Amino acid sequence: MIKRILLLLIVLILVGCNASKPVIVTKKGRNNQASQSTATNPKAVSTNDVVSGYISQYKEVAMNNMKRYGIPASIILAQGILESGAGRGSLAINANNHFGIKCHNDWTGESVRQDDDTEQECFRKYSDPAESFKDHAVFLSGRNRYASLFDLPKGDYEAWARGLRAAGYATDPRYPEKLISYIERYNLQQFDKQVLGRNYVEKELKNTANARVQESFFYEVQKGDTLYSISKKFNVAIEDLRQINSLMDNSISVGQKLKVNKTEVRI
Repeated sequence: MIKRILLLLIVLILVGCNASKPVIVTKKGRNNQASQSTATNPKAVSTNDVVSGYISQYKEVAMNNMKRYGIPASIILAQGILESGAGRGSLAINANNHFGIKCHNDWTGESVRQDDDTEQECFRKYSDPAESFKDHAVFLSGRNRYASLFDLPKGDYEAWARGLRAAGYATDPRYPEKLISYIERYNLQQFDKQVLGRNYVEKELKNTANARVQESFFYEVQKGDTLYSISKKFNVAIEDLRQINSLMDNSISVGQKLKVNKTEVRI
């Protein structure tokens, strides 16, 4: 009887010891799945971040081209942002072509095909984006149709933007306004002034007429307004309204002034 009791006690002790041991789960088990599900995804990069990154990457190239070819760095950067989608367009990604320059008869380098005015047109392909910037500068400075641009003041980006359109660079009637919008939104004129040796001062309103134009870019929220109704009224996407006004959500209040810049360009 005593032997049976001792044997039972030994069995109970062994069972208790095994139950107290931790259960180890390998990387292939449930613990690994849990760690993946709680991992945070990187936030989507905003348009401002993309454009600012583009400017940081190519500002020196633009300023060097201004010194060598006489084209304002602000114009070079604004055209690059607009025409390449700040480096996210298919030509920029696949061919390092930031200005949509086509092959033409004198091109002997690599090329890619892409639909444009007609199907599968030939576009130049570069080994480095800086080559595209150089080719753009050579293109403008080496053609007679753009000669009048180089008589304009190097610090007058507005005149250059309108001059490009007048010389036939773009068919879009709003092309100058789009360039000017980028230049003023991201203060690209500072790079012109760096090259010209002037201290950078943000553009100031010179008279009341200009002040009225500036005010036209803002709207004071009225009773009954929603961000959606304002977006429709000024033909600006809700996401753009939120972004240019640093809104966390669609909440607005009566009397609040919202920037509704109708020349804002979405890329």
